[in-house]
Amino acid sequence: MTLRYLLDTSVLSEPLRPKPNERVMERLREADTSVATAALVWHELRFGAARLSPSRKRRTIEAYLEDVLRPTVPILPYGQSAADWHASERARLVAIGKTPPFADGQIAAIAAMNGLILVTSNVADYEQFSGLSIENWHD
Repeated sequence: MTLRYLLDTSVLSEPLRPKPNERVMERLREADTSVATAALVWHELRFGAARLSPSRKRRTIEAYLEDVLRPTVPILPYGQSAADWHASERARLVAIGKTPPFADGQIAAIAAMNGLILVTSNVADYEQFSGLSIENWHD
């Protein structure tokens, strides 16, 4: 298994939509075992589910996370090299008057330090980071 893509929350949650974007679904099938996600994205998904009151929707989301994603999508940590990259990028961006959300910087750092293409529908959240490859499968 060779990892190629780091999937953001917007991509991993697409299969749960009432009408999933067919382009995203097709790309997910094609990418298969070449995808991973960031620990922060996993947190966002788990937090979103945990905030829901007990319901069929919550059970469906939790089953998707535990039965589909956890066994098939590696969850990459935010380690020292990512923290170093993130600190440098954050300092560079703050110096030019841009302050990206901290979590976006962490996700970008995990993608950059693992040599992965970040896949998101929120390209504007990440395009300011230097040296980061980004794709939008929703287009």
